[in-house]
Amino acid sequence: MVQGFHQNLEQQQAPAFFARGPSPFARLVFFAALSLTLIATDSRLQYLSTVRENLMVLLHPLQLIANAPSQLYQFTNEYFSTHHRLLNENEQLKKQALKQDVALQQLNILALENANLRDLLQANKTLAESTTLAEIMHIGRDPFAKKIIVNRGASHGVLAGAAVVDATGVIGQVTRTYPSSSEATLITDKSLAIPIQIERNGLRAIAFGHGRDNTLNLPYLPANVDIQRGDKLVTSGIDGIYPVGLAVATVSEVKVTPGSPFAKIVCEPTGGIEKYRQVLLVRTPQVDVVNNNLAPQTSDRKNNAEKTQPQKIKEPKQQPNSTKPQSNNPDKPHA
Repeated sequence: MVQGFHQNLEQQQAPAFFARGPSPFARLVFFAALSLTLIATDSRLQYLSTVRENLMVLLHPLQLIANAPSQLYQFTNEYFSTHHRLLNENEQLKKQALKQDVALQQLNILALENANLRDLLQANKTLAESTTLAEIMHIGRDPFAKKIIVNRGASHGVLAGAAVVDATGVIGQVTRTYPSSSEATLITDKSLAIPIQIERNGLRAIAFGHGRDNTLNLPYLPANVDIQRGDKLVTSGIDGIYPVGLAVATVSEVKVTPGSPFAKIVCEPTGGIEKYRQVLLVRTPQVDVVNNNLAPQTSDRKNNAEKTQPQKIKEPKQQPNSTKPQSNNPDKPHA
């Protein structure tokens, strides 16, 4: 009897204390597949652009709250700055303003002469640019991308493609806009290229960001190219996105490897986000044209597809047979 009682206890299974679902590996596979599907769908069809914009609107107050301690720290440092430092800065600003006033007088004379020459040569006038003053909120969190967030967006008239410029030169380009902020990609990012011109000899090329060490490269130039260390690079304006003549970088290294047909040219950017917080978003008329052309294409894609369908061409009605004899040669007129 005792043996039968023990056998009954062994046959009984322990009750499940916790309800178990799918295994952790199955959950990992499911959520990884779901994430890849959403990423591919958003990259291909842009379904989540509206959700992303609404999410940025909701996160904008949180960004302001996150930046509040740093702004408070900066305001405190500025408030407790010494009197001697303020006097020195005031003296330097006076000297700088005097030099700029003299340069401005000379610039006005040169502008009049340039306008007169353009009228005589019947050349096209320089494109007029519109600018928007913005301030850098924070740097992008992705270590593999060189991006910044500024506090001006679509509600302020900012469009994708606008050039981002500081007091010393070009630092990037607006690549994505939100209602209250914009995302700008720096010229040192690998995904960004900018057409440049050597200020010394007028040589044109395209500069690519290096990505890792905040430098620019001028690839695919021959080993005997006329570029020297210290040459200044400015925007050529050939793409219609960047205004002409803005400072971009300075050549820091020119290296020629024996046996290689190309020279290795490394450039240091003139502008930088570590120098100033205020930037200008410069928009050329070409940027407005591109954005205006893209807007109706995204909203009326279906209508445009219907309009572009081939239409049936009506066949002309056959004329009744003429009693006059027709020539065998179609190029000759009838008798």
